[in-house]
Amino acid sequence: MTRSPAIAIWLIALAIPAACADTAGRPTGEAATEEPTLADEAPSVATTLAEPQPAVTTTTLATTTTTTEATTTSTTVVPASSQTLRLVDTIADQRLQPKSVVATPSGLLFAQNMMYRHNVMVLNELGEIVQVIDDEIDPSSYGLEGPVVRGSPVEAAVAPDGRHVYVSNYKLYGPGYRSDADDDCDAGDWEDSLVFRIDTETLAIDGAVAVGAVPKFMAVTPDGRLLLVANWCGFDVSVIDLASFTEVTRLPVGRHPRGLAISADSSTAYVAVMGAGIIRRIDIASLTLDGDVDDAGPTPRHLVLSDDDQFLFVTNNYGDTVRRIDLTGRESPVVRSVPSRPRTMVASDDGSTLYVVSYDADLLTVLRAADLDILQQLTTGDRPIGVTVEERTRSVWVANYSGSLMRFALTGDAQ
Repeated sequence: MTRSPAIAIWLIALAIPAACADTAGRPTGEAATEEPTLADEAPSVATTLAEPQPAVTTTTLATTTTTTEATTTSTTVVPASSQTLRLVDTIADQRLQPKSVVATPSGLLFAQNMMYRHNVMVLNELGEIVQVIDDEIDPSSYGLEGPVVRGSPVEAAVAPDGRHVYVSNYKLYGPGYRSDADDDCDAGDWEDSLVFRIDTETLAIDGAVAVGAVPKFMAVTPDGRLLLVANWCGFDVSVIDLASFTEVTRLPVGRHPRGLAISADSSTAYVAVMGAGIIRRIDIASLTLDGDVDDAGPTPRHLVLSDDDQFLFVTNNYGDTVRRIDLTGRESPVVRSVPSRPRTMVASDDGSTLYVVSYDADLLTVLRAADLDILQQLTTGDRPIGVTVEERTRSVWVANYSGSLMRFALTGDAQ
């Protein structure tokens, strides 16, 4: 998400009327120890059933001002919170079973397809498949020991300059590997895994680094210096120096760490420790823990920071809520009920809206960031689990764990 003055954007958005309006054979969902706890009831909304539509082009609202001295043209971007989403297309392919999807500044989409397909699929902003990257590597090619191994791509993080995409591997497969860790893991002697580095020009793996057990979500510091990796079964966070592409430390944080968010000045990281029901704060300069964030809610899974770093947005997976926490402590938390099992969440390019996928409900929910009012709900495919924004077209992409990607476009004014 490109950082911009979010508070001003939200004030603009508020001034524009907006509608409030595992079983065999399927991937295993994430386990957690917290029991579901519901908070506020969400306002009644009409679910928008998104039907496939022809490809569309998203345009911005242009204004032209003419004076006697010169003519200037300025383009005003309509806030995402004052527009609606509609489904543009669905991409289905036998090589797809995506756990996550991320977008690069150049408009490439990377879909991570776990051990079920053993690949990372790369698409362009129109949904055309550009490359399928196999997850088999020879560790010796990257200065590591061990036999040829296969991964299981689960999550990805994009470097600020877009030059590389980093992909975590749930676990490894090959001679000498037990490959026995899963989402129900307790602390134990689990095998370490690898993070791959993919060159976004050659679309090939050009590096690998060892991290903890069952690495999942990752985040790059905005200064491009460090990569943080949440190790689900390691109960810790790996810190990778990107210049040398080596692990410098692991910070114990608690049971089943998942989501990560980093402040704009690269000074502070937040990690959602889903199994412990807490959000840890990490001081990046000293690489030490710096207390917990209050009001994390049950089973915090995904984290998003507002552009000004004042608000931390949290999905509570088994709480069926999204919450907005004021990190300055000046405002009370805002909690909104959403459909069952909210998983990944992403902010719009202007910070005015949040897009949340609900795994059990097969829904994409659009929330206004300023107050978490529900603006829209759209039907997705089976088991939506990942979501991202492609900023060049302002399109929203959803990864359905059942085997497809969906592309939604902003269009018109909110009804």
